[in-house]
Formats: sequence, C-alpha cells, structure tokens
Amino acid sequence: MFVVIFGRPGCPYCVRAKELAEKLQNTVEDFSYRYVDIQAEGITKADLSKSVGKPVETVPQIFIDEKPIGGCTDFEALMKAQFGVVA
Repeated sequence: MFVVIFGRPGCPYCVRAKELAEKLQNTVEDFSYRYVDIQAEGITKADLSKSVGKPVETVPQIFIDEKPIGGCTDFEALMKAQFGVVA
C-alpha cells in the first residue's frame, strides 16, 4: 500500500496523518508513504481539486494507491479498520 499525504506546515491534522503513516510504515509490511508539503511544492487547493475530482477546502488530502480517500479522520478510520492501528 502506498499513501501520499498532501499537507501544509502548521496543520495539526496533517501532523496527525503523517504520524500515523510513520507508525504504519514501521509496523505494517508493504506500507510506505510520501508526505508532500503543498506550500513548498507550489501546489494549490485548486490543483488538488483536479486530482480529487471535487472542490478541496482542507488539507490533508490523502491518496491510497493513487485513489483519493479524504482527510485525516477518513485515513484514521480506514487504517483502524484495516490494520487495527490508531494514531
């Protein structure tokens, strides 16, 4: 499973999602992630909206195997259901 987290500095939900991904990477086989700082990369919410397929108002925006799954709470719920791991 490959997870991409699009976030920004100072965002507590982005930090939570990144911490959970780090925990999963260290405990779940075949799990890896990439964190993308949208400010450093010059990515706008409009750019993310194109990838997600609907308007994006918040970050993080998280993709699992290139499929948008939503934000931090969506990611936490999916990971808890699939792996029993919580943030």
